[in-house]
Amino acid sequence: MPIAIKDYTWEETETTVHITVPIKGNSSSKADIFSSDDYIKVNSPPYIFEVFLFGDVDDGRSVAQLGDSVITFKLTKKEPGTWGQLSSTGDKEKLKEKRQVAVTAAHKRAEEQREEKKRKKREKEKFALNEQIRLENEEKERIREIKEAEIQRVTKELEEWKKQTQEEPPGDDPNPAFRHDDGDDEGEDDDDDEEEVRDEKSLIDKLPPPRSRQNISVTFTPRVFPTPLRESRVQEEEEWLKKQAEARKIPEIDDDDLTAEERNPFWLKDKGDSFFKGGNFLAAVNAYNTAIRLNGKVPAFYSNRAACHLKLRNFIKCVEDCSKAIELLTPPVQANASSRLKAYTRRGTAFCELELYAEGLQDYEAALKIDPKNEQIRQDSERIRKVIQGTS
Repeated sequence: MPIAIKDYTWEETETTVHITVPIKGNSSSKADIFSSDDYIKVNSPPYIFEVFLFGDVDDGRSVAQLGDSVITFKLTKKEPGTWGQLSSTGDKEKLKEKRQVAVTAAHKRAEEQREEKKRKKREKEKFALNEQIRLENEEKERIREIKEAEIQRVTKELEEWKKQTQEEPPGDDPNPAFRHDDGDDEGEDDDDDEEEVRDEKSLIDKLPPPRSRQNISVTFTPRVFPTPLRESRVQEEEEWLKKQAEARKIPEIDDDDLTAEERNPFWLKDKGDSFFKGGNFLAAVNAYNTAIRLNGKVPAFYSNRAACHLKLRNFIKCVEDCSKAIELLTPPVQANASSRLKAYTRRGTAFCELELYAEGLQDYEAALKIDPKNEQIRQDSERIRKVIQGTS
């Protein structure tokens, strides 16, 4: 039950009221202050200060100053005069109703302020958009004027050039190569033209013919498995390859907080691997978590996160992630043998840390079936078996 603060002080003038409220045991900056025109409340658990003012004040012009374990209210009266007392009197129901009215009015005022902020924000955005459109239009108009001025300049130069060529006499042609003379030279010009035509024809005849179009066919050798047909696991291999191809399809996710790189789960896996190598296991777990959220069908994500949980001694989570990885590593084929080996050994280690030695031995034996020549796994299996025999 809250404790009421009664050792407050107050004083008044014709236009203002000063109230000093001590805050016991807490900082004044952490106190919750609520005020209206006729109601003030300060909540600093386990203490509370509440007063229904004798008269109305202008809440918009009033202030509350936070001091060292004290809050000072400077209230401006709506109507000048002397109150003689700080709080108004009345029965509990009326005071409760008055409190409810003050809270409702404060909420309404806060809602109006939020709407006003939204309206001003929309107006600023609209003004910024209009200003940007205006600047773009001015830039377009400037470019158009530059183009028109350039066209007019080029047109004027062309007209002047035409005018100069029309006014020049035939004898003053600056380029004699284009001057035509009357007389016997016309026959010589015709002979030159015929000779040029013959030279062009002979040059065309010497060009090689265009190459004919051909098609290039590419064939691939079929995949051959080293095992006999009666022992072949072609179907399991194909099923595993199909699952891998489906798992590598990156789905689309609607999350504005993720960058283009963070939307790639395999990029996140590489980041998690680098964090793990650096010893930052929590960061690695976060990277694998996001990768799994993007694509939860890749067993490597769960197996690598299980390794992090094993380092962090979160053994139950390690068991869960290893079990999920083993579930995704089906059917068991040679292509995923290394991944299954890691998942079984990590889960077996987690079981042993939880003192579930029988379950741990089963996982180590399953790993030994995958790699019978692994001496480390064989030695660990023997140690677990001795622990079980010793406890039994």
